[in-house]
Amino acid sequence: MSEKAVQLKVYGAEERCASCVNAPGSKETFEWLEAAIDRKYGKDGVEYTYVDIHTEHNSDEDRKYVEQILNDELLYPLVVINGEIAAEGIPRLKSVCSVLEQHGLKGSFEA
Repeated sequence: MSEKAVQLKVYGAEERCASCVNAPGSKETFEWLEAAIDRKYGKDGVEYTYVDIHTEHNSDEDRKYVEQILNDELLYPLVVINGEIAAEGIPRLKSVCSVLEQHGLKGSFEA
C-alpha cells in the first residue's frame, strides 16, 4: 500500500434519514464503521472524517455531496472513499471493505 492514507468520509445528520427509521444514526454508523475497519485493517491507512450535512462545508466535494443529499438524490449516511461513493442509506460493511481493498488496503488476515 502507498504511504498516503485512504480518505473515508461519512456524510450524515443528527436526525435519521426518512428511509432509515429503525437503523442507527449517522454518527453511530460512522463510529461503527471506524471500529470495524480498524479491527480488520489496523489503525493505520485510513483517515476518517464525519461531515454533518447541516453545517458549513469548505470543500467543493463536501458541498457537492451535501447538496445531493439535501435534494434527495442520495441517502445518508453516505460513505465516500477517496471521492468514490461506497455506500448510502444503511451501509454494508462488505461493500465498504470492497472499495477500501480497491484502494490498496489489505485485511489483517490476508497475505
